[in-house]
Amino acid sequence: MRNAVIFMIVLLGHVPFPETTKAQSSIDQKKDQGKMIVNLHALLEEMIDRQSVARWPKPAFTMRQASSYDRHSVSPDQPGWFANDDQNQFIRTEMISGRTEYVMMDADGPGAIVRFWLTMQTNTGRLRIYFDHEKDASIQIEAYDLMKGGFDIGSALLSYHRPKMERGNTMYLPLPYREHCKVTFERTDTLLKPTPHYYHVNYRTYAKGTTVKTFTLDDLRKERATLAKVQGSLWNPPAIEGQEKKMPGRIISSRGSISFDLPEGSQAIENLTIKLSEADSEKLSNAWNTVFLKMEFDGQETVRCPLGDFAGSGFGGRRIKSWYREVDGNGQLTSRWVMPYKSKAKITLFNSGGSEVKADLNVTTTPWKWDESSLYFHVSHRFGTDIKDVRSDYDLKKVASQDSTGPIEWTFIDVKGKGIYLGNTLSVNNHMKSWYGEGDAKAWVDGSSFPVEFGTGLEDYYNTSWAPVEIYQTPFANAPRADEESSHGYNTFTRTRNLDGIPFEKSFRYNLEMLSWDGGTIDISSTVYWYGL
Repeated sequence: MRNAVIFMIVLLGHVPFPETTKAQSSIDQKKDQGKMIVNLHALLEEMIDRQSVARWPKPAFTMRQASSYDRHSVSPDQPGWFANDDQNQFIRTEMISGRTEYVMMDADGPGAIVRFWLTMQTNTGRLRIYFDHEKDASIQIEAYDLMKGGFDIGSALLSYHRPKMERGNTMYLPLPYREHCKVTFERTDTLLKPTPHYYHVNYRTYAKGTTVKTFTLDDLRKERATLAKVQGSLWNPPAIEGQEKKMPGRIISSRGSISFDLPEGSQAIENLTIKLSEADSEKLSNAWNTVFLKMEFDGQETVRCPLGDFAGSGFGGRRIKSWYREVDGNGQLTSRWVMPYKSKAKITLFNSGGSEVKADLNVTTTPWKWDESSLYFHVSHRFGTDIKDVRSDYDLKKVASQDSTGPIEWTFIDVKGKGIYLGNTLSVNNHMKSWYGEGDAKAWVDGSSFPVEFGTGLEDYYNTSWAPVEIYQTPFANAPRADEESSHGYNTFTRTRNLDGIPFEKSFRYNLEMLSWDGGTIDISSTVYWYGL
């Protein structure tokens, strides 16, 4: 993303709210002339309805992202594909009432902004969000800073990263719109050289005819109780009541395995707890890499990966606290991914390590109505050593795909069929002494000729900025391990999706550019979470 050795400070903590019961419907059940309504209330309820991600969305939508990626990037077979000047890149410039506004996003509705990430070195300026072709923007923020927007919504939905230095923040408050949405930025400083501004705006677009109620600031007052419920649930997910099945104290020998059959019939795993026990702390840490989790649903294996990567914790089983997963740092994983099946399911733990491991399993299932919208839970895992990570100042006149010394893209997943992408974990052993993650994340859907998401740097995808990183915890993005401030050694990023999941009908591919500050190699363990058939 940028070439400055500046370290990140993360603002943790949150406003506590009482625990809440399970969310009800993913879409507001109110009807308007027989049509389902998409509004702020409905989207907030969908956010904490854990079962919603295991079904094809209704109403259906596409997911896109507007960002400040370097516009020299046009095509993989042309020069500039790995261009890295991602700052101050806008769609166009407009003159409005005598002022210059830089357009960051311009999308026809019906739709909804579902993630807004930005960072800067100065927050002077003015952000505007225009809904439905209005002349004066409904939302005007007197800074390049979402925290200045007056959104009293809690740190689960809006939080800083690097609050004392270059400011940046991420907002998950959904902003639905009926006809159109435009986001602009106006400079109000007199600097001769513009300072860096970076942004991502992820947004849904629904089919024409979908009934959407456009967001107003008054909705925040009306939905105060719902916002409090969401805040409490995202930080402290409520327990799920259902049928429990336990397999306590099983020893898994070296190169051995244990298996666990789940209740028959149409069911869904709502909660999975796995605790590894080993007196030697180093052996316990290694077990998160050597114990593999395998899951079969209706005779189809959809999950096979190291337990630490499944958990989002990566190498060593470090602590993580998030909406879908939690690791306590002492050997216990809690997974809240909802995993439905028609008739049967099986869990297997395989120990590829050289010493035995003790494991306790506890699974909670609930009845599931399987229908045409139901999807299986999948995890795709890939591992590689000594992957080249080229300096980010690569010659823009060269076509990288035709240059053996040029940068490459690491493919997390390339899958055919129908499904929904729900995020990934990236665990790295960095052999260099400096930052390895200058490359951009790219998501391709249904054979698109250009990525539907084109990022601005590895750390930006994971809701941080200005690498390297330090440890942080939020409901949808975490960095559970960072051995050194320079990013040398082991470190882990994970980001899971919710309202910003990416549906695909025919195919999905996710790549990450391999660019770094100084050039060298890294070991990569990448894990992708998705639902499909």
